[in-house]
Amino acid sequence: MPSINKSRTHTSLPAESLTRLRITLTAFFALDGFVFAGWVVRIPAVKEQTDASAGTLGLALLGVSAGAVVTMPLTGRLCRRHGSHPVTVVCAVLLSLTVTLPPLTLSPLALGAVLLLFGAAYGGINVAFNTAAVDLVAALRRPIMPTFHAAFSLGGMIGAGLGGLVAGSLSPARHLLGLGIVGLLVTAFAGPTLLRHPPPTPASRPRTATESVSRRPTPRTRRLVLVFGLIALCTAYGEGALADWGALHLQQDLGSSAEAAALGYSCFALAMTVGRLTGTTLLERLGSTRTVVAGGGVAAAGMLLGSLAPALWAALLGYLVTGLGLANLFPVAVERAGTLAGPSGVAVASTLGYGGMLLGPPAIGFMAEWFSLPAALTSVAVLAGLAALIGFGTRRAS
Repeated sequence: MPSINKSRTHTSLPAESLTRLRITLTAFFALDGFVFAGWVVRIPAVKEQTDASAGTLGLALLGVSAGAVVTMPLTGRLCRRHGSHPVTVVCAVLLSLTVTLPPLTLSPLALGAVLLLFGAAYGGINVAFNTAAVDLVAALRRPIMPTFHAAFSLGGMIGAGLGGLVAGSLSPARHLLGLGIVGLLVTAFAGPTLLRHPPPTPASRPRTATESVSRRPTPRTRRLVLVFGLIALCTAYGEGALADWGALHLQQDLGSSAEAAALGYSCFALAMTVGRLTGTTLLERLGSTRTVVAGGGVAAAGMLLGSLAPALWAALLGYLVTGLGLANLFPVAVERAGTLAGPSGVAVASTLGYGGMLLGPPAIGFMAEWFSLPAALTSVAVLAGLAALIGFGTRRAS
């Protein structure tokens, strides 16, 4: 197969090239978080514009999930055929273009249709740059994956903070158009580096990702990979729920301004960033099992406070604690799955994790329609606690 031979011819790259690839991939992770957060802080305004109820908004947000779920497996095949670097660049362009579309809609149905396109771009770029990051981590032989996810969180914090600042002065259409322009500019500057350099492959690796998939793992290994994928799903569910519904909870249930509501996701993203930047030290001191158990417990307590607190300051504190707890659970789950089953394990855990992030918001919408939004947000605490229990149960698989 041509793609296999091509990957074997690039078993090593100069250190300078690897450094450039790391910086470039970090930029794309940050851009993804920036664009996504910029969209989510304007959801309340788009909800008003389309006159959507909580239930119909949940259905519209399901378009993001559906687009991503359909695109993720296809993106994996495209990465194997054409390489993860060009696929990352193409998806970044699509993400920048489609984020401008939601404010142009006037009905929940139209909103769901354009979010289907946005979700396809979002799911595609997440699979593509995570695949590229896995290759780079293996080539560097350093556990730097949390730093990429920290860049995503940092981008989300900046995007949410900026969204809060301009919420009272810019319409959603102008704001998201600005995000799209920023995305295209970043892609224009960073994309050529990815296109010039092939994904690095460690010389010591006996098989490529494609060949690894053909080696069927044992049933026990498949079960464990799915279990770690379930941890990723439980934790990413919380990230997606807070991204899409956190600001609306603060504004609708606690009576905060649009600017203060946007601050909620900024607090969460800041905590995620700090937690991931310090994740390596935490893992070295506690180990992966204790990190998952402690993180899940902390996140569960934080989200109970964030969803049920009657005061804005207490809810913001809850969002902050939740972010610290969830910060490293996803990277740990993906790493452990990859240790067991190589690239195929990483793919399964990543897909389940991002699936949880994208399916969480519509689930919250349905529960909010049936009960209330604060009650629906407590499901984040339940799943964080479940992740902690699963992590404890898999301690012997380390």
